[in-house]
Amino acid sequence: MLGQSKLWISFNYACVAVAYAMLGLSLMLMPVDLSTKGYVGMGILFLTGSLITLVKTLQEQRINDQFSSKLERAKHEKILEDYVTKA
Repeated sequence: MLGQSKLWISFNYACVAVAYAMLGLSLMLMPVDLSTKGYVGMGILFLTGSLITLVKTLQEQRINDQFSSKLERAKHEKILEDYVTKA
């Protein structure tokens, strides 16, 4: 983790829960027929899945970039160390 506190993580979970509760309530109280409510509900589920996939992809990309950066830094340090010991 990047230093997020448990309180911050809990706050984010609570925000997501409240947002979904509000979405569910508004979906139930919408003055439209059941098929339209189902269509909107499916849209919400697909949007959620897409957001989870996007966040996971961006996190993996960030981790990969950090690893590549560490690898490059180690390679450069090794080259400098070999150069200094030969000189």
